[in-house]
Amino acid sequence: MTDNNPNAASAPQAGNFDAGGRTVDAGRGWDWIVEAFALFRRQPGMWILIVLIAGIVFVVISIIPVLGSLASALLLPIFSGGLMLGCKDMDRGGTLELAHLFAGFKEKAGNLVMLGVFNLVGWVVIALAVAAVAGGGVVMGMMRGGMPGAGISIVSMLIGALLVAGLSVPLYMAVWFAPALIVLRNLAPVAALKASFFACLRNWIPFLVYSVVLLVLCAVAAIPAGLGFLVLIPVLVASVYTAWSDIFRAG
Repeated sequence: MTDNNPNAASAPQAGNFDAGGRTVDAGRGWDWIVEAFALFRRQPGMWILIVLIAGIVFVVISIIPVLGSLASALLLPIFSGGLMLGCKDMDRGGTLELAHLFAGFKEKAGNLVMLGVFNLVGWVVIALAVAAVAGGGVVMGMMRGGMPGAGISIVSMLIGALLVAGLSVPLYMAVWFAPALIVLRNLAPVAALKASFFACLRNWIPFLVYSVVLLVLCAVAAIPAGLGFLVLIPVLVASVYTAWSDIFRAG
């Protein structure tokens, strides 16, 4: 029998589960998006409503100085976990409900918050590293003055940008599947982060295909005054579930 209750206990699903994550073909990166769009197409109105409500919540929270950024970092994994439960219900023949957006507050909320803390600390470390490298270079450039100083400043900023890219990718890899692993497989935060990181590492080729396709879709979505993101954002959320289901052989 299909369980359509978004607040139902998320016991591990039946099926073949590979805790380490299996390696899939490169073309699966495209398939994840196609399968995610199929989930979106079943209930486009509900998906768009959820995106709009979540967007309003984060905009309102962001108005609060400092605390707004902290709250957003902690809420994002909770909302993500709830939507993974929604995708699971849809995958089982059920429906997506507005309650799924908030289901993470009742399902593994503590563990999901820990993910938010890890993500926040990770970005703080990245920011400090970039500030130390790029900021120090800019100061040295100002002290030198003239063209040599300008050259030092530009190089240091380029190094800072590369540092952000180099450090943020492993962070994204660690948190990408972590909410799904917590709410759908009851993994502890550290185990979920580890499993997510190595699953992404094993599948860097399909993720490269996935990323390139998403970049193209972002460009397309931005053309009609950004309205395309009302479709692309739900597809992106659902694609996390479809990729998780594929790599970890959930079902």
